[in-house]
Amino acid sequence: MANNKSAEKRVRQTEVRTLRNKSMKTRVKNTRRAVGEAVAAKDAKAAAPKVAALSSAADKAANRGVIHKNKANRIKARAAKAVAAVA
Repeated sequence: MANNKSAEKRVRQTEVRTLRNKSMKTRVKNTRRAVGEAVAAKDAKAAAPKVAALSSAADKAANRGVIHKNKANRIKARAAKAVAAVA
């Protein structure tokens, strides 16, 4: 356990940041899954706005340091490639 006030504050900050990071990662995963479902259904029209939402979520996560920027780019590229294959 924390031995001084600054260490107690760090524990509190870490808890808040962990929840925030988990929320952002979950948002990316859910939008990624939605794109995958649209691609599996071979519905390019439905997948297009979902790819845009995925790009936004991945970029926000990367900008805030939740995921690496190269990972965000890789996620976006794979999603775009999958939708292009369906269209």
